[in-house]
Amino acid sequence: MVIRNERINRRRQVVIIMAPELLILLGAAVILQADLLPDKKFLLLPPVNFTIKAVNLAQVLLRWEPNPDQEQSNIQLGYHVKINAPQEEDYETRNTERNLITILHKGFSASVRTVPWNDHSLQASSWVSAELKAPIGSPGTEIVNLTCTTNTKADNYTHLRPYQVSLHCTWLVGKDAPDDTQYFLYYRYRSWIEECQEYSKDVLQRNVACWFPRTFINSKGRDYLAVYVNGSSKGAAIKPFDQLFALHAIGKDDQKPWTEWFLIAVMMTICFILLIFSLICRICHVWTKLFPPVPGPKSNINDFFVIINNEKTGSSETEVISYAEEAGFETLEDSVF
Repeated sequence: MVIRNERINRRRQVVIIMAPELLILLGAAVILQADLLPDKKFLLLPPVNFTIKAVNLAQVLLRWEPNPDQEQSNIQLGYHVKINAPQEEDYETRNTERNLITILHKGFSASVRTVPWNDHSLQASSWVSAELKAPIGSPGTEIVNLTCTTNTKADNYTHLRPYQVSLHCTWLVGKDAPDDTQYFLYYRYRSWIEECQEYSKDVLQRNVACWFPRTFINSKGRDYLAVYVNGSSKGAAIKPFDQLFALHAIGKDDQKPWTEWFLIAVMMTICFILLIFSLICRICHVWTKLFPPVPGPKSNINDFFVIINNEKTGSSETEVISYAEEAGFETLEDSVF
């Protein structure tokens, strides 16, 4: 019994001695686990001062600011932007502004909210929205069926721009546009804006087509071409219209007449046939067989002696006649033989 009591006392002493160390380890584990787990009470606040501004033809600037009351933490914040009109689109970013190329005659609206950039366990903030209203104008007065084409051809006037691009646009008058309506067209390529100066008119002298003989458009570029048409009338407010064109979809080059293409194809075919025939002749030695080389004379023309052997018919003797060329005598030609 005494021995058992001693063992129990020793165990108590060991526990008492180890207690501080165990408490320290337990506290460290609790702190570490707290650091690893996300703060469920941490709330994300929506951005402030969200604005949408038209900065150019078919171009808007979206801008907002972080919420000044947002609690500071080591969590990285981002923003979820959602385009509501004229067509739906959404993306995430860490920037607080964005330039967008879009049509504006239908208006533009978007929303933005704060989101955790890396920790998706946190809940995003509520949305804030802004709107750019559609331009004023009476319904049915805007143009319809706007089509544009570019034409690229060689430019001999400058080496800096070896080609020039023209632009031609056509449209139909709005069904409810007054008879005195007049339309005006502008195009924007990158930062360059130009107003049309050459119009074609309908029977009521309303502009229904536009021609730019020379433009600053790069037909090989990937930028969008923005075309904007507004109008004026004494009887109604004319609603404007804008449209974006991908250059590759309207990127038309000068075409050669079919007769030129036919002649080019014939010449290329003839050259190809001649080349093949020349190679065949070279491989098969056709030229040598058709035109054998002419044998040269058997004796040198500069020889001083010419020997003529004449065999007499029915005679067993051969008469040999030798001629000695003296100074001033003509050299015998091959025809002598």
